[in-house]
Amino acid sequence: MKIKKLCLVVFLATIVLSAMMAEPVAKAIYPLKYEEHIEKYSEEYGIDKYLVMALIKAESNYVNDAHSGVARGLMQITDETALWIADKMHKEFENDDIENPEINIIMGCYYLKYLLNYYNNDTALALVAYNAGMGNVNKWLSDSEYSENGKTLHTIPFGETKRYLEKVEKGMKIYKKLYKEERL
Repeated sequence: MKIKKLCLVVFLATIVLSAMMAEPVAKAIYPLKYEEHIEKYSEEYGIDKYLVMALIKAESNYVNDAHSGVARGLMQITDETALWIADKMHKEFENDDIENPEINIIMGCYYLKYLLNYYNNDTALALVAYNAGMGNVNKWLSDSEYSENGKTLHTIPFGETKRYLEKVEKGMKIYKKLYKEERL
């Protein structure tokens, strides 16, 4: 009888400790940095801040000098796209500016808003274009193998892009759950 009670106490203690540790562990896996820039520029461009958080997590895991091929910074912007954005924003731009967290977030939010506007606020299409490029998305939308109506995709031909979309969508839910009570 004593062993059963002891096992029950250990079991209950494990559940309580697991619940207490869940949020800190989750926040370690889904970090949040540069909150003031995310809050400011997501609001300025009318973008869900949790979308921006999840995109940064997927693109760079909040490493401001991250490099992946030709893209750099928190939101992984290519030099070519950064120059295009700077021109649209009428801002002076040096290539190394892309690794400055604030500049990267401004540019990333500007570009994400551009994509959202272009794709009629379809977040999934905007994210697919952010990852695979607008040229690919527009080509897929005009191909009945990937789109039945020319407005949405029923199939994403790039496995990496499909996983990227799933990762960002999942990240949005997690960031919202973890950080919704916190004032950014």
